[in-house]
Amino acid sequence: MKYAKETGILVKEPMPLSRFFDIHFRGKSRSDIKSMLAHKQIRVNERPVFRLEYMLLEGDTVSIHSGKSESTPRLPGLKIVYEDDYLIVIEKEGGLLAVGTNTGKEETTAFGILLNYLKKQNPRNRLYIVHRIDRATSGLMMFVKSPGIQHAMRDNWNDTVTERVYVAVVEGVPNKEADTIASYLYENKMFKVFSLPTNNDGSGKWAVTHYKVIRKNELYALLEVELETGRKNQIRVQMESIGHPIVGDIKYGAAVSTIGRVALHAKVLAFIHPVTNEVLRFETPVPPKFNALF
Repeated sequence: MKYAKETGILVKEPMPLSRFFDIHFRGKSRSDIKSMLAHKQIRVNERPVFRLEYMLLEGDTVSIHSGKSESTPRLPGLKIVYEDDYLIVIEKEGGLLAVGTNTGKEETTAFGILLNYLKKQNPRNRLYIVHRIDRATSGLMMFVKSPGIQHAMRDNWNDTVTERVYVAVVEGVPNKEADTIASYLYENKMFKVFSLPTNNDGSGKWAVTHYKVIRKNELYALLEVELETGRKNQIRVQMESIGHPIVGDIKYGAAVSTIGRVALHAKVLAFIHPVTNEVLRFETPVPPKFNALF
């Protein structure tokens, strides 16, 4: 879809975009403006802007496009759920590596795909990692656009992220409808992680996972899983440790690959925006292949 562009309005003095709309578009509600920003319908000097706090300069031209952008681009293996000047939230498919590894092997990654997308807009654009999800896991994850925001979010991760919820299908049905798994995780030289109750040599990483059963039958249980910590392979390892490996996770104890993938999905991600301090919450549906087991 092409944009149907309205005549641009010249900015005569510096002001935030919110003030500009108060002056020139009094009939537009804040919710209408936020929707247009999200759909890249508001442009300054023909470039989309994403926030009301954007500072306009004298000589800028502001235009509104009446049609929604083709907007979210189609990218292999992932979908952009949200983007602004500071960060990008995506939904990644299972099987796509989130970021590169230290093996030296060149592989397609979500990071690489997004960086290429950003550099097509402006070669000076950059992308930075703040967290990861496993290659086998599908669902929500976030990247940021500046090193300052990367450091701020990493240094305050537990305070910044208000909610991280996964769904998983496990083999069998746990004895408890809801429980907390707490243990130390160790990684061996073969990059496999193990769960142990004690930290004898001091190298273990404390990991805490909360789960509750939301659906079950004779063979499987669908769990809602919430992370208190975020260790490598944490959910996969700890579910194996209680005798209920995740469906399809051969590496961590699953008997067979019933649905052709590991049945683990990052369903909810909520966090405090590092610049606006607004709480943003994103949720994706349970994958159809998970529901097909019940």
